[in-house]
Amino acid sequence: MIGLPKTTEFNKRIPKQKFYENLSVTPAMKRIFVEQIKTIYWRNKIAASTINLSAGETVTEVEVFEVKLNTSPLDESVLRQMDKEIPYHIIFLLEYEGRYQAWTAYKEAASSGTSAFKVGTYYHTDWLPENELPLKLEGLSIDAAYENFVRQIAGDALEPETTDESLAESVVRTERRKELEKQIAKMQVNVRKEKQLNKQVQLNAELKKLKKELEEI
Repeated sequence: MIGLPKTTEFNKRIPKQKFYENLSVTPAMKRIFVEQIKTIYWRNKIAASTINLSAGETVTEVEVFEVKLNTSPLDESVLRQMDKEIPYHIIFLLEYEGRYQAWTAYKEAASSGTSAFKVGTYYHTDWLPENELPLKLEGLSIDAAYENFVRQIAGDALEPETTDESLAESVVRTERRKELEKQIAKMQVNVRKEKQLNKQVQLNAELKKLKKELEEI
């Protein structure tokens, strides 16, 4: 799929039961798998052993999963469950009525030093014909290929500020911007509700600091 070399093709159907037979999965999560997902295919495996790219330092493999849906949209928690179960970086291609969305989360090794991963915010494209998905294999290593896939899927959401800004830095900056925007919106409501002048002045000063930080990001 998405124009990847034949050497990366895996094309193995994965029973969806594999993801919800785990005892830690709630009845609600199992119901989502059953009702929303039709089939799951492991389409491609991008690794130094399957493609002419250098081995990655932080990304050993990138898996491409095609998830055919019974309904749209898919509950994001389903992708998070699969990401937690599989110790590799994943590009999800959701298919519904002949159109596709590409989804991925920035995924990095947990700080505990185990083989576990920390799954971050999900990014996705619009619904598009498969051949119009903005995905292209770019880079000289598995690390670079993964980073480029994430940026392609995220689009403007992860546009780097400088040419040497890493993907991790872009993710941190984007998350901080979202956090600041929420804090500013909440602070503006508090300012409008506050009746005491001295507290209004204090809140406005805090609001000004938050807005200044947002401008500088």
